[in-house]
Order: sequence, then C-alpha cells, then structure tokens
Amino acid sequence: MTETAIANKTSLYDRLKRATRHRLAEPILAALCFLEAMILPIFPEIMLAPMIIADRTRAWRLAAICTISSVIGGLAGYAIGYFLFDTVGRPIIDFYGAGDGFESLRHSFIDNGPLMIIIGAISPIPYKVITITSGVAGLDLWTFVIYGLIGRGLRYFVPCGLFYFFGPIAGEFIDKHKKWAGWGMVVLVVVGFAMAPLLFPKSGTAVMDAPIEQAVGVDLVPES
Repeated sequence: MTETAIANKTSLYDRLKRATRHRLAEPILAALCFLEAMILPIFPEIMLAPMIIADRTRAWRLAAICTISSVIGGLAGYAIGYFLFDTVGRPIIDFYGAGDGFESLRHSFIDNGPLMIIIGAISPIPYKVITITSGVAGLDLWTFVIYGLIGRGLRYFVPCGLFYFFGPIAGEFIDKHKKWAGWGMVVLVVVGFAMAPLLFPKSGTAVMDAPIEQAVGVDLVPES
C-alpha cells in the first residue's frame, strides 16, 4: 500500500464522527429516539455520544431533541397500547419477554402510573414496554406526558452533561484508539438488537419486576 493510500484510508470511527456533522444527523437522531420509545431495541447514545464529542456546544440542544422525540415516540407507543394492543402491541410486549406477567404489570400502572413511568424512563427496562402498557392501562395522558418528560429528561440530559464536561478527555482517548471505538459502536448496535428478546425471561418478568417491586412495594408476579 502506498503512502498516499495509507493517508487516504479513513478509520471507521472517523467516518462515524464525520457522519455526525451531516445536515441530517439531528433528524436521524430524533428518529432513533422516537422509534426507541415505541419499538426498536437500540441505544440512541450510540449516535449521541460521538455527536457531542465532535461538537460539545450541541450537547444541550441534542439532549432536548432526544427528550422531546422520545416523549413523542412514547405517545405513539401509548396509542399502540390504547388502540392496537391485540394486533400490534402484544407482539411487541411478547418480543421483550414481558407477556407472561403483563396483567399484573398493567394493574401496577393503574395503581402507580407516575412512578412506573419514571422507573421505566431512566432504567434499562425497554421504554416501549412502559409506553404500550400505559396505553393499555388507560393512564391519564397528561400524567404520561409530564412524567415522561421528567424521566426521559433525566435519561438524556444527565449523560449529555457528562459528555459536555468530559467530552474533550473522552475525545482524546478515542482518537488514540479509533479502530476499537468505531467497531465498539457497531457492536453495541448489534448487541442491542440481539439482546432484546433476552432482556426478560420468557417464563416470567423477574428481571423487570425486581426494581419495580422494590420501588412501589407491589408483587408483580402472582403467587401460584
């Protein structure tokens, strides 16, 4: 390989970083947050982190974009649960392994809706399970939106703040390990899709129930 070819060879991370400056980068990020809240098992932070590292002055705007887009996506998930649960919502719930204990989960939303939304918005629990269940439970729409804004705001503004303050340090580290950084992002995307059906056991929802039961004091798995 000639010196010119070596100089022109761009690492995967450099290409990803360059893509974050594309004029459609922010709309694509918004679309990811929207879809993540209603169906997709993906981490928007995969795109969010390099965008802030590339230009940390965008941190707060990007956090706002992610929060608002996620809440709007949550409304779409709510609509699926309210209007289309049997045809669309139930297959999504089953895909995430939350189907077996769904009735108990629905009753928990009726009794403790705001807290359940906060827990789902900031925890590893797939937010689409929360949004769809909220619709099925008929949770008050304003309650859903307000607590969704609070929870999703915490989910995105906190890491964006960390990226803003520590972005330069992270950028220097990543620049020294561009190859691994680029492939690491790709792996995380693939893992997000691959692990989605494994997040909750098909025989029950113990993984999801534990943090919720601890927070609301409700036994989500009925005793046999």
